[in-house]
Amino acid sequence: MNSAVIVAAGSGSRFGGKTPKQFVNLGKKPLIFHTLEKFDLCELVDEIVLVLAEDKIDYFRQLGYQSKKKLKLVEGGKTRAESVFKGLSKVDPRTQIVAIHDGARPLVFVEEISRTLEVAIEKGAACLVAPINDTIKKVCDGKITETIDRHLLRRALTPQAFRFEILLKAFDGVCLNESITDESLLVERLGIKVFAVEGSARNIKITTPEDLAFANFILQGEKCSESVSETIFTDLKKVKS
Repeated sequence: MNSAVIVAAGSGSRFGGKTPKQFVNLGKKPLIFHTLEKFDLCELVDEIVLVLAEDKIDYFRQLGYQSKKKLKLVEGGKTRAESVFKGLSKVDPRTQIVAIHDGARPLVFVEEISRTLEVAIEKGAACLVAPINDTIKKVCDGKITETIDRHLLRRALTPQAFRFEILLKAFDGVCLNESITDESLLVERLGIKVFAVEGSARNIKITTPEDLAFANFILQGEKCSESVSETIFTDLKKVKS
């Protein structure tokens, strides 16, 4: 059995506005719906634990999302680490692999979720990553001191997946108020190797209105491609008949 903990308890202060970014519309439905749908479609995920701010749990229920899998709603904490930890406390104890994902990453591919889980099943710990396309400079006192080989670098994405017992051990004794940006860091501290799974650069975290505009652009492009493909397929059927 495998579980997914989707963290969406943040206030989205950098996004601006009264509505947290996970609830703003992406296309014609809330952003968080897009994220949940990807995990609903992944055959390797058996249950989903969605971590939300306490005052948003009833609000989410009112939105009427219909999950294809068992969906648990959990109150989050003050930090990402605390929210993830609270999510883990509600995971089915029979779980073998846990995938942690940012609720504000709606553009992840189902296939990326599957590959990350498959590597974690085989190796114990996996992190979805993407290449860095810009030239990277190290700066000290306002001066460039070094150009770093970007081919050795990757951006950490989510999901990140781990054997449940490894993740619980990684959180043991951790200060939940500490600034921990991903779970791979905690597992690395144990001396356990985390294996990289190459993913798509489009799997961005929605942080600003510009990010949301980019995500809308991507989704509109996909719909146009699907429409063109469907038209071609229909035309081919007419020709054959």
